[in-house]
Amino acid sequence: MKKLALAAAISLAATSAFAGGVAEPILEPVVIVEDTSTSAGGIIVPLLALILIAAAVASD
Repeated sequence: MKKLALAAAISLAATSAFAGGVAEPILEPVVIVEDTSTSAGGIIVPLLALILIAAAVASD
């Protein structure tokens, strides 16, 4: 009876150890988002800031 219990315990341990198997990892697809704004968008704010500073200096 002890041998039967030992065999059952070993078989359960062996099946749980190999239950997952070796599988390829699932990778999420790479999403590339292209920015469609114009390049002038990055220069408008500094130009407005320079104009406001120049107007403030000129008013004094």
